[in-house]
Amino acid sequence: MLFTPEEIAEGKFLLLNKPLQWTSHDVIARLRGPLKTFTGNKKLKVGHAGTLDPLASGLLIVLTGKATKRADETQNLDKEYTGIITLGGVTASYDLETPVESITITEHITDLLVQQAAQHFTGAFMQLPPAHSSIKIQGKPAYTYAREGEEMKMRPRPIEIFQFEIIAFRNPHIDFRVHCSKGTYIRSLAHDVGQFLGCGGYLSALCRTKIGNYHLENAYTLDTVIDFLRQSNQHLHQSQ
Repeated sequence: MLFTPEEIAEGKFLLLNKPLQWTSHDVIARLRGPLKTFTGNKKLKVGHAGTLDPLASGLLIVLTGKATKRADETQNLDKEYTGIITLGGVTASYDLETPVESITITEHITDLLVQQAAQHFTGAFMQLPPAHSSIKIQGKPAYTYAREGEEMKMRPRPIEIFQFEIIAFRNPHIDFRVHCSKGTYIRSLAHDVGQFLGCGGYLSALCRTKIGNYHLENAYTLDTVIDFLRQSNQHLHQSQ
């Protein structure tokens, strides 16, 4: 048994490996009904701590019951990611949500230059969030303006990159691992690295591997949890 009805009803941190193309909201919407049936509590609260973009996979903490009151506490924890920055182009969203533009050559980019970029963006600094983000501007997410072609001024925010490790450089792709503070946009980091190197860059893959002391390796797949809940709820229905 993955967990008991009592654990979910009282309050649980449920670690999930969010699949690609799913929003964090999609995951909660898919689980809310089955979890309510599982516990027999139609008023069960279900939420999450720390949004992941649809084009990112990895650790998503689902909160139930009283644990939903600890969302802010969890969102404030450091994060760790692995991913790929692709050099030689830029996108409006800083990832593959929007088309790649301004293609440039990258043959002159060396391992040393990539390492220098990583060192440059290690530490505390002000980061400009992407226009395609969920940050609220006049009560609406910034991405709603961006998708309508309306330019809104984004304000830089203080963040800290504790470690920026270059795992491999396969020109034009940079495999990396980043340990960072809350509020860090890895898409912005990818864009900034491309600007620093003078060739443009965007985030082409991302996986969140750690939130505080919670690790992806301890997370369930969404399919595993859904199958468990379906079988448990069918058994409950048959026994009634």
